[in-house]
Amino acid sequence: MDLKYEIISDEEIESCRDLCNELMAFQKSKAYITPERFDSMNFETRMVPSVKSALKNYTVIVKDGEKIVAYVYSNISPKEAYSNDFATFFDLSSVNNNNVGCLSQFYIKDEYRKYGIGSKLFNMSMDWLKQYDDVDDYFIFVSNGNTNALEFYKAKGFHVSHNILDGFITVLRKKAE
Repeated sequence: MDLKYEIISDEEIESCRDLCNELMAFQKSKAYITPERFDSMNFETRMVPSVKSALKNYTVIVKDGEKIVAYVYSNISPKEAYSNDFATFFDLSSVNNNNVGCLSQFYIKDEYRKYGIGSKLFNMSMDWLKQYDDVDDYFIFVSNGNTNALEFYKAKGFHVSHNILDGFITVLRKKAE
């Protein structure tokens, strides 16, 4: 393995298309509560709108040679962005500042798991989020059935806040340090 971590610009997110679509299929395969919700979720409906609406974006891809094998996408967004037609992700009044940080998408191809890639990408995202003094709340939204992800984030200091959409998504939260 020849792994390289590369921060990409918003204009380069197209390189995440295939992995984002794999992530949506993976989440659907794990889901036991309304998996059909994932049928309309893909790169065009999830990542592109999020990148366009966020105040700041941070995307890291991992390459093995020239093959992209993992990515993480985090953002800073107005807290109001998390109350929309799809769902209200958290009680907006529970967030003191105007903006929140979110580790929004995170995917590693199966054969590349267990090599520390996840921890490195997670730490890179948290370090990026921590540089924004006006953000006190970090969120991660985990789809139902993705127990490994849930346990990973809990081990990294996030706690389960609540579930939304009848358990379709578990909301994890952490205060800035």
